Amino acid sequence: MAKKNKIWEIAYSFIVPVYNRPEEIRELLESLIGQTRRDFEVVVVEDGSTFPCRDVVERFAERLNVQYVAKENSGQGFSRNVGFEHARGNVWILMDSDCLVPPGYLDAVDAGMHERNLDAFGGPDRAHASFTPVQKAINYA
Repeated sequence: MAKKNKIWEIAYSFIVPVYNRPEEIRELLESLIGQTRRDFEVVVVEDGSTFPCRDVVERFAERLNVQYVAKENSGQGFSRNVGFEHARGNVWILMDSDCLVPPGYLDAVDAGMHERNLDAFGGPDRAHASFTPVQKAINYA
């Protein structure tokens, strides 16, 4: 196996803006612990929340490569831009704070990107099994 170049040790950066949702961040970070790949980081950008998630993020520091960045409230797009500035991965994955990531997600992303020689990807997410029909409709829309 080739020796890893330190620049590429972090292949993927999850960029997650958050506003007043510490419990959602906890659930997302819990789901990321289940990834088989470890060559990723998580950049959580707190967008001027009155209920910050710093303590939640810090509890994951020993189990995940996670950064916490706080900024004044300016909206999701500007928060993502701040996340891009802090990201060290070669590929950026944008997530909302209410996402859950299934085990093997990064394996599938990596395989798909290499098999299809993709520079970008996207699409609808899957509704959680516990969602009501209304929640599933909103998720789809």
